Amino acid sequence: MPRRVTAELDLDLGASVDLVFQITAARGVPLQSEELTFARDGRSFTATEIVDAEGSRLHRLAGEPGPLSVRYEAVVSGTAPTVPPTDLETITYLRPSRYCQSDEVFAQARRQFSGLARADLIAAVSSFVASSVTYTPGMSMGTDSAVTTLMTGQGVCRDYAHLVIALLRAMDVPARYAACYAPGLEPMDFHAVAEAYLDGAWYVIDATRLSDRRSLVRIATGRDAADCAFLSYHGGYVGLERMRVDAFLDDGGDAGAPDDHEALVQIV
Repeated sequence: MPRRVTAELDLDLGASVDLVFQITAARGVPLQSEELTFARDGRSFTATEIVDAEGSRLHRLAGEPGPLSVRYEAVVSGTAPTVPPTDLETITYLRPSRYCQSDEVFAQARRQFSGLARADLIAAVSSFVASSVTYTPGMSMGTDSAVTTLMTGQGVCRDYAHLVIALLRAMDVPARYAACYAPGLEPMDFHAVAEAYLDGAWYVIDATRLSDRRSLVRIATGRDAADCAFLSYHGGYVGLERMRVDAFLDDGGDAGAPDDHEALVQIV
């Protein structure tokens, strides 16, 4: 299933700024081709690549005042090798985090999902979040957490993922956040999903039901959105003047039957 992914960011830097991008396919994703460029007024800049323990590729650049054009394009072909989780990973992804306060939703999770375990529990959490949260672009804030989403019943993909993760962790299931390219996503953007640990593997949950989980391309993995931001910066002002993200099946085909969001699926 060849997939082509692209990202275009036009920034306005108000001063010299330390920029960190997470927009490239993660390490281990099988790439047929890839190009990442940073440019201004005909000049090209080279970023330093840093790879974290989960395989997320961060690109760090010392930005100068003025406009900066960022372009990324890659063709993904094949499947990534499966890497067995470590004990440290499963411990880390059981703990509460900035946006996934599993300790604060503990009581509700235990009432809501009492008696459920393993695949049945994962399916129940996914179904609960899908039915109790309304997808509402522009209504949630970047600082909203799983608790906020549970109270308001609205949000975007990051909010759905955070609530799924918090509820699963409260039920003693390791869960983590993944930023992805999602071919066919409407509306198109960087996409966020949750992953749940079961029997030595990570299985993806998209409670928005907007993506085909079988075609996702991993960008970054972490405890929550704080670990997977497509852009972070320090030391000055950064204006995002324009952003365009796209992802599609490169051969013009499709993935077959629609994703029923019930089967256990891994990001490959």
